[in-house]
Amino acid sequence: MAGNPETGVVKCPVCSGDFEPSTINSHLDECLLGHQTPSSENTPPAKKPRVSDEAGSSGRGGGVKPERTAGVFSFFHTKTKGAKATESEKEPHTNTTTSSSSSSSSSSSSNPAVRWESLLNIDKPLAEKLRPTTLEEYFGQNKVVGEQTLLRSLLQSQEIPSLIFWGPPGCGKTTLAHIIASSSKKKGTARFVSLSATSASTNDVREVIKQAQNELRLCKRKTILFIDEIHRFNKSQQDTFLPHVECGTITLIGATTENPSFQVNSALLSRCRVLVLEKLSVAAMGLILHRAVDSLGLRVLPDDAVERKHLTSADRCSEPQVCIEQKALDTIAHLCDGDARAGLNGLQLAVQACVAKARNTNTHTLQHIVVQEVHIKEGLQRSHILYDKAGEEHYNCISALHKSMRGSDKNAALYWLGRMLEGGEDPLYVARRLVRFASEDVGLADPAALPQAVAAFQACHFIGMPECEVILAQCVVYLARAPKSVEVYMAYNNVKTCLRNHKGPLPPVPLHIRNAPTKLMKELGYAKGYKYNPAFNGPVDQEYLPEELRGINFFTWKPTDL
Repeated sequence: MAGNPETGVVKCPVCSGDFEPSTINSHLDECLLGHQTPSSENTPPAKKPRVSDEAGSSGRGGGVKPERTAGVFSFFHTKTKGAKATESEKEPHTNTTTSSSSSSSSSSSSNPAVRWESLLNIDKPLAEKLRPTTLEEYFGQNKVVGEQTLLRSLLQSQEIPSLIFWGPPGCGKTTLAHIIASSSKKKGTARFVSLSATSASTNDVREVIKQAQNELRLCKRKTILFIDEIHRFNKSQQDTFLPHVECGTITLIGATTENPSFQVNSALLSRCRVLVLEKLSVAAMGLILHRAVDSLGLRVLPDDAVERKHLTSADRCSEPQVCIEQKALDTIAHLCDGDARAGLNGLQLAVQACVAKARNTNTHTLQHIVVQEVHIKEGLQRSHILYDKAGEEHYNCISALHKSMRGSDKNAALYWLGRMLEGGEDPLYVARRLVRFASEDVGLADPAALPQAVAAFQACHFIGMPECEVILAQCVVYLARAPKSVEVYMAYNNVKTCLRNHKGPLPPVPLHIRNAPTKLMKELGYAKGYKYNPAFNGPVDQEYLPEELRGINFFTWKPTDL
């Protein structure tokens, strides 16, 4: 406590107010308990308390809630300018949310126009609004968080290791991280901080780590740091986490759509457990969509014509409703390609479009609205296939194409070719791989295969996409049907192995097969004893390999010094 000996005033270390020495102790008791005390006009405004204000808003009516001064550990709230870290410290007000949603649903159910307006005015994407908060609402990843899995046991015991979630877009990586955060906050065992590698910098990470060190030292509470799109951090940025993950200052949870083996630092990868999240199945998407339909208050029309007719006749006298065909939901589950975000947002778009159209056309009388399969297809157009030209899927598909042609399966080869071209792959890249295949796998079994592949490459270069796709398809089928021979390919690999494993200096070129363009070279023995083959009627007995390698046949030779 700082005092002024001239005036006899003591400054409070909590609220910075000036008080008499005789009253400072009683004031400190009240100030630390959070009560407001009289102070001079020069006293700075009270800071926001660190603790949640739920206790003050939990049902006390009438009175004005007193302001509270900053808590002892208020420095944890310090954020650098422009920091991207978002720390969720407050518990969700479940009671308030439930009561407000129930009251709004009851009022909207009595007024169809209000209910339709609520569907049009959803303030955030449906995928974000319906993000699960518990494992019971989390569908489609039973291999990772099923009842008997290791991760679920660790979550229940709050012993969360550092994790890397690897999976395609929309499979639930970020959602699973937020479920872990919600569970930790409810039990008060950890503090959760979320950063995105697309916008955060190394300084933001260091600031979070500094806060985590203070939190662990003063409050004995761990910090869970979630990094979305962690593969966007380069190797040096990822090195920032290493010592702090090692010593347990932070528990790192990363999410990535790229293969961690290539995109995550190997030292960091060895300190984390990689969990592979699979693309959501059609059945899992069905459960997610039905949960969304229930939250929107839609009615599902069955595929059975008799049952559907019965429901329609029974509802003729009831108030107008927004319905959706079961077939339309099935279409979303199949078309979204296991991406829950794309499926839910496509459903939201289709419903809002149908409601807006009905509101604009029927201004006086409200009628039933039915969201059909055609509306879903229009709202969920698949303009692309999940394919990353610079990522792992690129190499997976070209490998599948190569192996299908090698196995003479023209049907599968055409499929993988289509996957690549429809995903936006460069046709010249595919054509170059076909030229390579024609020599590597077909070889001398069909010498016409190489000219066929080169012609396909030139044709693709001339006319481009989409016209060249049939040219590539023709070449793929030709190579798949062609006889295969890897004789030349294997023989050349044996030559490379022989050269790389040779010990000592490489053997010189034999003198008799050297060129002798000058008199000096001829005097040194260059080309001496060379037998000019066209001058003989039959085979010529002559050695062409160095003396150390005579007798080696690279077409049958097996390397032994490997």
